[in-house]
Amino acid sequence: MTTTPSSASLGGDGSPTPAVALAQAAPDEIVAYGDHVLAVEPTGAEPVPDDGRHGRPIQLLWTWVSPNMEFATVFIGVLAVGIFGLGFWSAVLAIVLGTALGAVAHSFLGLRGPRFGVPQMVAGRSAFGFYGNALPAGLNALSAGIGWFAVNSVSAAYALNTLLHWRLLLCLFIVVVLQIAVAFLGHNFIHSAEKYTFPVLTVIFLVTSVVILAKSHPSAADGSHAFSGAFLLTTGAAFGYAAGWTPYGSDYTRYLAKSTPRWKVALWPGLGVLVSCLLLEIVGAASATLVAPKGATLTGAFIDPLPEWLGKLTLLAIAIGGIAANALNIYSGALSFVAMGIKLPAAVRRATVALVFGVAGTAVAWSGLHDSGERYENFLLVITYWIGPWLAVVFLDMWLRRGRPDAETGALLADPTYRNWAGPLAMAAGTAAGVLLFSNQTDFTGVVPKHVPQIGDIAFAAGFVVAGLLYLALRKVPGLGPAGAALQAAPKPV
Repeated sequence: MTTTPSSASLGGDGSPTPAVALAQAAPDEIVAYGDHVLAVEPTGAEPVPDDGRHGRPIQLLWTWVSPNMEFATVFIGVLAVGIFGLGFWSAVLAIVLGTALGAVAHSFLGLRGPRFGVPQMVAGRSAFGFYGNALPAGLNALSAGIGWFAVNSVSAAYALNTLLHWRLLLCLFIVVVLQIAVAFLGHNFIHSAEKYTFPVLTVIFLVTSVVILAKSHPSAADGSHAFSGAFLLTTGAAFGYAAGWTPYGSDYTRYLAKSTPRWKVALWPGLGVLVSCLLLEIVGAASATLVAPKGATLTGAFIDPLPEWLGKLTLLAIAIGGIAANALNIYSGALSFVAMGIKLPAAVRRATVALVFGVAGTAVAWSGLHDSGERYENFLLVITYWIGPWLAVVFLDMWLRRGRPDAETGALLADPTYRNWAGPLAMAAGTAAGVLLFSNQTDFTGVVPKHVPQIGDIAFAAGFVVAGLLYLALRKVPGLGPAGAALQAAPKPV
């Protein structure tokens, strides 16, 4: 079968819509892919037709638990107590608050998958326009395919290095080859891989959690640093980790049938992120109350309280968890790239882009093998700077378009003439305002934290509010609001 880059794609109701400027799989090619696991997924930014839908919503539970069963999740708790200086119980409260906010956001965003059959960054075109959507899609491609890929590759490589005592670069090579292979095959193989790693990772980390919590000393972490600043930093880091999955929301729900109950599509991803993140982040905070051996690596310090046999199993689980997370990161990063609206040769598809991102992410991971702790802290906060404003625009647009026919929205998602410049302008302004006024990074401190350091870093919250208010205002400005051929052809709301 051949690709048809110039042919019309399908709207949310299966009707023809304007041509998309990307190399695409033919509808019959997508249908033939079906539920085959050992096959390279042909789809990219185009919708999945109704007769190509398959799967059950329960699979979203393990698809979102397994990627969080890794050391990057544990490190959120380590940051809270060991670096930010919070007391254990204050850290738990901040972790619960930040994670819950991110998990709820994640629950809602996957709902557009079954409705329109498109990846998350294509669904966002209604808020940003066909080409204006390149702003969030490009940022997510970099954050997921390179940033998160590097973070998780480093933690998985260190775990493998500690377990097997092989050279660190060899361990990194093994990790990246496995995770690129999973992402290259695509949707069905990813869901299957996460399903089989789910029980293994869950059992190992549950046993590890019980041991560490039993040996921890919560009262030893007295919260010697400024409470409000450390609390807000921890909340932001926990939110950033959970909300870091939100730009992937419908990537893993778009093959589900339109008739799938909405509550199930929302429940399982949100629950998967919430439970897995809370468990390991709280355990990470508990582990920071224990005295680590001098000169121990981050992973070495975490497994030190464990019996030798359990420590080895935990290291193996950390490596597998990193691979499970990065399979999603590379896959969704590639989907975000092809959703940017860039014209690509017919031979360049989602799988090819995944390979390119894997190579680029490996280079970044290689350069970050040292001083990874501080880099991870900064990265967690930085991604919230754009995700907060992006969420504000996306959620407001969903609310403003409530009640409109799916066929109308499906048509404008594929319409190259559709524009909504209010979205990218509001998101850019919200991000800039948050960073300039409220960011609190090692290399840059915003205006407010310079004068009131105890406020911590609330750039994501400030950016969310600014972007939301601006989006509502800019939509009413002539030339900046929604417009395009598909929108003009749609019936006016009564």
